[in-house]
Amino acid sequence: MLAENNVRQGFFERWEFEAVLAKLPDCLRLPLTFAYHMGWRAQSKVLPLTWQQIDLEIGAVRLEVGSTKNKDGRLIYLTQELRALLANQWQEHQTHYPDCPLVFHDHRRPIVNYYKHWHRACKEAKLSGKIPHDFRRTAVRNMVRAGIPERVAMMISGHKTRSIFDRYHIVSDGDLREAARRLDSTIPAKTTTKTTTLPIAAEGARPVSH
Repeated sequence: MLAENNVRQGFFERWEFEAVLAKLPDCLRLPLTFAYHMGWRAQSKVLPLTWQQIDLEIGAVRLEVGSTKNKDGRLIYLTQELRALLANQWQEHQTHYPDCPLVFHDHRRPIVNYYKHWHRACKEAKLSGKIPHDFRRTAVRNMVRAGIPERVAMMISGHKTRSIFDRYHIVSDGDLREAARRLDSTIPAKTTTKTTTLPIAAEGARPVSH
């Protein structure tokens, strides 16, 4: 287990995500924002979502049993940002595409292959080498940093085992610096050293042995 040095370590800082997002076509921005927040696989979990799975009234999305890699169904609540974005998408759906069941599409056409647009956007944002699967690591990292219990984060991202979840929980140089900053705020910044003058033992006194 310790020899897996080839496991990918990529993730997105928020500014990196926004830089790539700005270069993407409009039809890809919302589904990849969804993947960034939730940590779901874009191709197999996000893009196939239908409006039947979205409940904007309670702000949740439902993955049916058998539709996930581990075959479990789950109800996941949306962040305020995603809920607002999907509400706007619903208004567009009702106005222009009421007969299209897909939440994310390109003028009613399913989005099947977006990698050409993705690689171009990354290149233009000067972030070549980033891949959509990095959103999995990014979402896990963001949830842990936000203080979300790991069991809950695993349910949101869909990681069934702790070993896989730990692999996706990436620690960056910035995380280590933040850890030091938090320690500084907890541990007293200055340690005082007291100088004590020991009395001279009386002549003939036996030394204390330990």
